[in-house]
Amino acid sequence: MKPLAVMNVIPFIDIMLVLLAIVLTTSTFLAQGKIPLRLPEAGTAAAVSTTKALEISIDKAGGIYVDGTPVRPTRLAEHIKAMAADTPVRLRVDKRARFEDFIIVIDVLKAKGMDKLAIITHKAGG
Repeated sequence: MKPLAVMNVIPFIDIMLVLLAIVLTTSTFLAQGKIPLRLPEAGTAAAVSTTKALEISIDKAGGIYVDGTPVRPTRLAEHIKAMAADTPVRLRVDKRARFEDFIIVIDVLKAKGMDKLAIITHKAGG
């Protein structure tokens, strides 16, 4: 009987392709790192500064996210209580979100004294 001198690499290639697909899918999500939102447009939208700020997002279903972490509306105040009042806040709200969800977040920020607020939009026509 002749010894097998060639190694079959096809199963190895199959596994590597699956792992590559998983890595590419995961890295794409991590690179974006944001909740998918359709931001409203504003004619006077300005460029966002690059300073570190607390980012609060509201999706179309009313989900509230603080720096990408989901937070219940009733627990939002507890989640940001350790923040200083002069911490800049970027508010990203899906244009299909209910206005009530927006007001809930604004009320919590106002009660905390956080008045450095930027509402993120897309520039109209751009």
